[in-house]
Amino acid sequence: MENINNILEVPNPADIENNKPSKSRFLFLLFFFGLFLFVVGCSYALYNHKYSSNAGVKVPESTKYDPKYK
Repeated sequence: MENINNILEVPNPADIENNKPSKSRFLFLLFFFGLFLFVVGCSYALYNHKYSSNAGVKVPESTKYDPKYK
């Protein structure tokens, strides 16, 4: 009967845990593109919710700084 704890591990070159430069490059690019997408998303949201002029809004005379009552 074979012992279950004696598992033969085959080296996998695609495993980033075994290759430290590849792992750090991957994590840097993940951080960089995540930050880039965050900035683009925030800029897009600010653009969509930008200030629009309210010059056409009619303000009642009684609510101005110097109110005029009837």
